[in-house]
Order: sequence, then structure tokens, then C-alpha cells
Amino acid sequence: MAPAAERSAQGYDVIVIGSGAAGLTAACAAADGGARVLLLEGSDLIGGTTAVSGGMAWLPGSAEHGDDRAAASRYLDAAAPCPPSPARDAFLDHADVARRWLDARTSTKLAAVPSYPDYDPDLPGGTLRGRCFAALPFDGAELGAWFPRLRPPLPEFMLMGGMMVGRADLPHFQNVLRSPRSAARVASLVARYAFQRLRHPRGTTLFLGNALAGRLLKSALDLGVTIETGAIVSALLPGNGGVAGVEIAGGSAKTRTVAGKAVILASGGFSHDAELRRLHLPGAAQKVTANVASPGPTGARLAEPFGARIEAGHENRAFWVPGSTFSRADGTPGVFPHTVTDRGKPGLIAVDATGRRFVNEARSYHHFVMAMLEDAPTRTPAYLICDADFLWKYGLGRLRPFRLSTRSERRSGYLIQAATIGELARRLGLDIGTLEETVAGYNAGAEQGLDPAFGRGGDAYQRHLGDGAHRPNPCIAPIRRAPFYAIAVQPADLGTAAGLRTDARGRVLDGSGTPVPGLYACGNDMNSVMAGFYPGPGITLGPALTFGYLAGRDAAAL
Repeated sequence: MAPAAERSAQGYDVIVIGSGAAGLTAACAAADGGARVLLLEGSDLIGGTTAVSGGMAWLPGSAEHGDDRAAASRYLDAAAPCPPSPARDAFLDHADVARRWLDARTSTKLAAVPSYPDYDPDLPGGTLRGRCFAALPFDGAELGAWFPRLRPPLPEFMLMGGMMVGRADLPHFQNVLRSPRSAARVASLVARYAFQRLRHPRGTTLFLGNALAGRLLKSALDLGVTIETGAIVSALLPGNGGVAGVEIAGGSAKTRTVAGKAVILASGGFSHDAELRRLHLPGAAQKVTANVASPGPTGARLAEPFGARIEAGHENRAFWVPGSTFSRADGTPGVFPHTVTDRGKPGLIAVDATGRRFVNEARSYHHFVMAMLEDAPTRTPAYLICDADFLWKYGLGRLRPFRLSTRSERRSGYLIQAATIGELARRLGLDIGTLEETVAGYNAGAEQGLDPAFGRGGDAYQRHLGDGAHRPNPCIAPIRRAPFYAIAVQPADLGTAAGLRTDARGRVLDGSGTPVPGLYACGNDMNSVMAGFYPGPGITLGPALTFGYLAGRDAAAL
């Protein structure tokens, strides 16, 4: 990589701010279009929240996988209702185009997940498969010296201090003591990991969002994108009637300016801007975010001097997940996002401060938090409750399955344990009689696999998150074997949904609806085409890839 002074003298056509899926895709699209591209990342690591995510992208309209635009449009009209917008139409028109471009022109290979339902699959246009895509596994060693600069997954999602496990291999780890075939597979994976650790700081076999970020980074490097980390953009430079470059504070030189024909904002939204959170998010959701911090001003802050503003008309202005908080052994704070690992499994309920259930626990994480926010004083925090069988088989929050000891989590207060439901209620500060009645009422239906109160397991998505081997309802089992356990969850955001208003090409619009020349936004810096709803897996990454492609391509043509 050239020295900072030399790079500044060279000049660039397109400058991208942020290195998540949106920023990296935009950089790749611009470079593929012939532009000289500079990508700036404020932190020391590449990948943003994408690198620690599940990595799924909702990309509708693929005839190859049995979908079409009309069905996807009907589904969004029902699951994410909002007035028609050019940006949503552009997403529906180009999601599959962007996917096929990534496959043809970059190292970012996406495969359809064989079975993953939309979050409301029974609505018009809903489907059980064909819209959810994930990056193929990736060997991080292909990044060479850049691999240590790829943001690692959350420690809670790795084994043995640095080993990722693909979804297909999870059953082998669960059956390692019962199946010779699984034991052999696990032994092979562990041996491979041990060999990788001889030369690398963690395992190089990447899955999920880390594979997606790694593939996009490899693509950007192959296309000649110049990448700087630790480079905080402090301001956008005016010129040519709009934006004509950036001011950079930090990195390998003092504050400097870099000219460019276009700037693409992909900083990840305002999850870490305290003032914008106060203005746009509910009071009960101010404290916890599962979004990875990126130093420096957000895209919305940078665009303010040019008349751009955050759109505030959404149903929700963030994408929600219940999060449990803790401190790691090294003292760093942690947030565990309760997306798919525990809530839908059989033998868990969620209760509020009254000791009563308030939600179908197996619905999507966004729906779960929406229910919390409907009565925040009573439901913040909420408590996930299970028994010993559940904890052993499925884990709970940051506790993985088959844990022989829970002492450290109990000592820290993350996990509450009690010999009886009444004792658990007392330790949580809940009414003893009410919680006992709640569990007894739930168990009465659970013995037959029923949930008369909330209909848990009532659609294909809920059953998908359950335990397919458990009958008759993969989401329902009694809570009966002591000891009993609970953890507290708070409303947390995975990212913000309210962002800068853009047109169908990703161009940022000012207050009058006119494009700001030379300024684009994508990812969470862009106002979400989902209008604050969460209709399926990967509805942040799908638009991020699509509008990264559209913005990068358009910017390169300036």
C-alpha cells in the first residue's frame, strides 16, 4: 500500500466510507466500472457488522431459485407495508442482478440457503426458500497479510479461541459422543483448525458473515481498490455544486484532504451516535446495540451540511433483537444477540416483570422486541426461562450446549439458577405465585405440543427455528426438570433503519428531493427500503449488496 502522501497526490474517482457489505460492494462495483477507488475504514479492522453477522442476504427475484419479482413485491406489500418508493422498486428490480454480478465479476459467491422461510411465510407472496442467500465458505488464508485485519466473529460464536463451524457441521458437534461418524468428522475439523493456528491468529476456514466480508475484501483487493484502516473521515468537501472529496483525520498522516468525483457513505448507520439515538429511537432502547462501532461521524452527520436529513417516518427506526449483556474474561463488554439459537427451541418461555408471558417466543427477533417495546416499563428487561434439559441440549444466550459448569456465568449474574420455579421468581424479583401459574399453564399445553396462549410453532418459520427432531411440535416442550434458569434480555438494535433519503441509484437527496451531486449512500446510512419492518432473513445485507452495486456503478460513470 502506497504512503498516505503519495495516495493523496494520486487522487481518486470514487471514495467509499465504511467497509461492511455495502461499502465493500460499492468499492468493487466502482472499480469494476473503471474508477480509481479509495475505501476508508475508521477502525483498524475490515468488515464492520457484516463480519460478525449471520451473513444471510435477502435477495428476491431469482427465477433460477423459483422466485419472481411480482411475488416478492406482493410479500413486501403485506409484510412491510409502506408507500411506493423508487428505492424499493430499484431493490426489487436489481437484487438478483447484483447477486449475479457478484458471482460473475468478484470472488463473492453466494448460494441459496436450501430451506429458509420468510419471517411471515403465510402472507401473500411469502415463500419457504429461494430468497435467502449466504456466502460460500472461504479460506481466509487467501487474504495473505490482510487476514489479521479482517474483523473476527464474536468470541461467543467461535470454538477453542478461534474456530468457526459451518451450519452443516453443527449436528456433528452435538452428536460427537453418540455417533462414530460425527466423532470422526469433529476430529477432522479440529485437526484442520490446529494446523491453521500454526500460521494464523485464528482459524482460516470462514463461514457466515465472516466469509461474506472475507470474500468481499478479497474481491476489492483483486480489483485494485486502495484500502486504508484507522482513517476517520471528519468532513465532506464541497465542490462542483455538491461533494468533491473528503477530509481525513487519523490514519498514517495528519489531517489531509482527498479529492474525488463521488463519495459513497456506507458507515453503518447511527447506532453509536448518542444524540441521534435519543432523537430517533425509543427511550427503552437507548442503552444496548449489537452493531459494531466504527469511529468517526456517521454518514448522516457528514451529509448534514449538504441539506440531507434522516428520514423519520418509519414504523420502526431500527432493526431489533433481544440482547443479553455481559463482561468477557478480558473485561470487554459483550452483547449476545438472541436471533436463532435459543428462543424458538422447545422448552423456553419469556416473561415480563409481572411473571407472565407476553409474546410468541418463536417469532422473529424483531417481532420479539416490538412486543417488548409495546409495554417497555413492564417488559424491559424480559426474562428467558428454561430448565436443565433445555440448557444442556440447546444452551442459552452465550452459554453453549453441553456445558459441564455454569459457575462463571452464575457468579457474574448473567445466569440465574434456582431449584424451583418459586425460588427462580424470588431471585428475579417476580411474583412467585404468578410465575408458578405461568409455567404450569404453559406446561399443560406443552405436554401435547400445544400453545393455546400464543400459537407457538404455528408457521413454517417458527418450526424452522425449532428442533426438527422434537415431536409433535418442534417449538414446544414442558419446563419441568430442575434446576431452572433465567437470563435477562434488553431491546437491542442490529442496525438503524432510518437513514438518508436516496433515489433509485443510491444518490443522496436533499430536503427538496434533489440529488446532491457526487454523494451516495447505501447500507444502514441509507433509508431502509423495508420501512422499519423485518420481513425476512438478511433484509439488511440484501439491500446493502444491491445498493452498494447500484451506487458504485453509478458513481464510476460520473
